[in-house]
Amino acid sequence: MYKVLSNSVNQTIDISNKLAKYLKLGDILVLTGNLGSGKTYFTKGIVEKFSNSNIVCSPTFTIVNEYDTTPPIFHFDVYRLQNIEEFLNIGGEEYFQKGISIIEWGEKIKEVLPLQYLEICINKLDNDTRQIEFLPHGQKYENYMEEYFNENFRN
Repeated sequence: MYKVLSNSVNQTIDISNKLAKYLKLGDILVLTGNLGSGKTYFTKGIVEKFSNSNIVCSPTFTIVNEYDTTPPIFHFDVYRLQNIEEFLNIGGEEYFQKGISIIEWGEKIKEVLPLQYLEICINKLDNDTRQIEFLPHGQKYENYMEEYFNENFRN
């Protein structure tokens, strides 16, 4: 398990912006954490790395936002889904190979996730501080984390 602390929104965005360097077509990130923990800010850092756009908002009511980046980024919020069938009915699985998928509340759809994905748990410790845990599922994401942490967090 890989952990890092963030002491501000800007630092959370920076942490995810640095992670974006490793992401490629077909990658899947599952963001977990309580309401207000910073999942959408984390997504913002990734989108900003691929685009000049800083317009990132939670797709709570639309289920998915698509960002015009290369590769495309699909930002899901599955919090309001009542069951897994709702995700399947919107063609959710079809997005996985079309771009980079970032899924807030992704633990709700674990049954349909591929075997390999990166789970990112953001835990709110106080008003400003977040503990961000990276849990790689599969060798590809284990390799990403080794490289990411060696380059960014180890002296």
